[in-house]
Amino acid sequence: MFIVPRPLLAPLALVVAATLWGVVWYPYRLLEAAGLSGQLATLLTYVVALLVMLAIYRPGRSGGHRGLLLVVSLTAGWTNLAYVLAVIGGEIMRVLLLFYLAPLWTVLFARLLLGERAGAWGALVIAMALAGAVVMLHNPADPWPLPASAAEWLGLSAGVTYALSNVLSRRLKQVSTARRSVWIFAGVLAITAWPAAGEAVPVLAGLGAGGYGLLLLTGLALVLATLCAQYGLAHTPANRAIVILLSELLAAAVSSWYWAGEVMTPREWLGGGLIVAASLLSGKLERGENHA
Repeated sequence: MFIVPRPLLAPLALVVAATLWGVVWYPYRLLEAAGLSGQLATLLTYVVALLVMLAIYRPGRSGGHRGLLLVVSLTAGWTNLAYVLAVIGGEIMRVLLLFYLAPLWTVLFARLLLGERAGAWGALVIAMALAGAVVMLHNPADPWPLPASAAEWLGLSAGVTYALSNVLSRRLKQVSTARRSVWIFAGVLAITAWPAAGEAVPVLAGLGAGGYGLLLLTGLALVLATLCAQYGLAHTPANRAIVILLSELLAAAVSSWYWAGEVMTPREWLGGGLIVAASLLSGKLERGENHA
């Protein structure tokens, strides 16, 4: 029996999490082709994920952090819903690179909400991320380098709320990551339940066994990605973890080329490279804060 050496467990867990997030767009597109809207597919897969988490973990009481947990769960809930809707309707790599502007927003939110000064490294992260976005989004017909579609705006907004939820989570260090995950899954359901619940019954009535199986497998993949990311981040220095997590972009690039025939232009590669470099530099900020 093959046993992974303990020092490799955390990096391997991060690779698994990043790979799953890099390819999760594909089952959601299959579910949309089967007749489920992005909102409904998100709702149902996160119902599966929440039920599995509750089966393996008892969240217990939230203590005096219920209000902050609620805010984190709702911001993270929008992150997950917007991410799914974006990868269903947009070009995968452009959406993901806009999402990966998150370090830029993290620096700004940490300054506004926590009073943290990022210094020269923070300024460099902001400059590189903005330069990458301008290069990637530049359109000669439009003077402003803005997202070109609703999907790209959703990907951008997902990165903003992802950064916000991460900054707020720094005040929840004493709350276990498993409990936070339960709250986050519940936040996704809260965000999606109202617009999607009404269509659930008629759509599910016509969904075949393959569709139900895909819902189940996608929900299980979400749980696995979440638990792997939690374990990996808890046992890996932040500056090393962010390098490993960028393998999500590699998984997305290969899968979007293979399954969707998407190919990035040289300008998008250049802009994406600057955004990735900004993400790598953000690891130095985390190291300087000692995982603050």
